[in-house]
Amino acid sequence: MTKYRRASRTARVLLPGAVAVVLLAGCAQGSGGSASATGATSPAGVSPARTPSASGSSVTVTPAPTGKPAPGTLLVSDFGSDTVTFVDPARGATGSVEVGTAPYGLVLGKDGRAWVATAEGVAVVDTTTRQRLALIPYETDAGPVTTGEYRGGGMGIALAPDGRRVYVGVNVPGGNGVLEVIDTTALRVTDTVPVGRRPFDVDVSRDGSEVYATNHDSFDVTIVPAGSLEPRRVEVAPYGTEGGLGSWLKPHYTAVRPSDGKLLLPFEGERLAVVDPRTGRTTIEPMTANTHQHGATVTADGTLLTVGTGPIDPDEDEGPSLTVRTPGGAERVYPLEGPHEDVAVSEDGRTAYVTGGFTRDGYWDGLSVVDLDTGDTRRLEAGSRPLGVVVL
Repeated sequence: MTKYRRASRTARVLLPGAVAVVLLAGCAQGSGGSASATGATSPAGVSPARTPSASGSSVTVTPAPTGKPAPGTLLVSDFGSDTVTFVDPARGATGSVEVGTAPYGLVLGKDGRAWVATAEGVAVVDTTTRQRLALIPYETDAGPVTTGEYRGGGMGIALAPDGRRVYVGVNVPGGNGVLEVIDTTALRVTDTVPVGRRPFDVDVSRDGSEVYATNHDSFDVTIVPAGSLEPRRVEVAPYGTEGGLGSWLKPHYTAVRPSDGKLLLPFEGERLAVVDPRTGRTTIEPMTANTHQHGATVTADGTLLTVGTGPIDPDEDEGPSLTVRTPGGAERVYPLEGPHEDVAVSEDGRTAYVTGGFTRDGYWDGLSVVDLDTGDTRRLEAGSRPLGVVVL
C-alpha cells in the first residue's frame, strides 16, 4: 500500500510568494520548453495543397499516401503549432493538417472525422482525405487567440456515443470555463453550460446520458445531464484545496470506468479518487507511482492507464512514468524518459502511446511507444509538442 506523505504534500500546496506568482494555476507556466514549434509536414514526394475550408479560411492538406489511414495510425494534436499530425508507430510522422492555433484535446468519430479543440474553435478533420472540413467558432469569448499553457479556448473534448454531439471545455482565462455543445450535423454550437476553471478534460458516460468536465483550477468535476444540461458540481480534492490556484494537487484528467460508470481521477501516483456521479461521493484507493499525474484512459476491460509527468519535489518523488492498473488494483509502473502528457492504447491492448508534449516546460516533440508485455520503451519523434492522441 502506498504511504501517504501528508506532511510533505501539504508543505508543497502553499508556494513561496515569488514562485506562486509564476505558477498561479498549479502546473508551472511554460514559456517555451525544450522544443520549438514547427509547421505542417508532408510525406516524401507529396506537396501540400491550399484549399478552402467550410469556415472560409485556407488550410494545408496532405493527401494520405493510400487514402484510408492504415490501421494503428495515430493522430496527435500539435500544441506547439497549429496542426494535427498523422503518425505511423513504426516510422514516425507521415503528414500534418492545419487545424487552428494551439490544438489541445481531440476525439475520433466512427465516421473517421476527428474533432480537435483549438484556441480558435473546434476543427473537423477528415482523416481519410486529410483535410480540415470546418472550423467551428466558440460562442464563448475566451479572449485573444494565444498559445501556451494558459491560453483561452478549447481544452478537453468528447463525442457522444451516437455521434450527434461534441462537447468541448472552453477555458476562459481568469474565470470559470464553459462547456459548449456542438451539433455534428449542423456544425454549430447549440448550447453553453457553465463549468469550473480550466476544463482540462471532458468525458461522456457510456450511455451518453451525462457529460463530465474535469476542472483543474477549481478542484472539481462538473456533471452535466445531456438532456437538461443543468450542471452539478462535485469537489474532487483528496489533498484538500489549500493553496487555491497555487496548488499542484488538483485534478487533471478523468477516465470513466466501464463496469459501473464511476469516474477515475489519479493524483500524484499516490491516490486514485473514485467518484460516483450519481451520489457525488468520492472514495480513495492507494496508488504506487509517486509522481505528478496527468493523462488517463481506460480500456474496455477496465484497465486504467495514467501518465506520470515527473516529480514535484525531486528529493521525494519519482520521475516520469506510465502506470497500468488492473481492475483489481494491481499496478505496473513503466519508467519514461522525460515529461509526458496523455496516452492512448492500441486496439489489441498490448501497446501504449504516450505523448511528450506536456503542458509545462520540459516537453519534447514526440511520443514514447511502450510494449506493455515486455516493458520495452522507445521514443518516436513526431509532431510539435503533441498533447492529445487517438488511434485511427
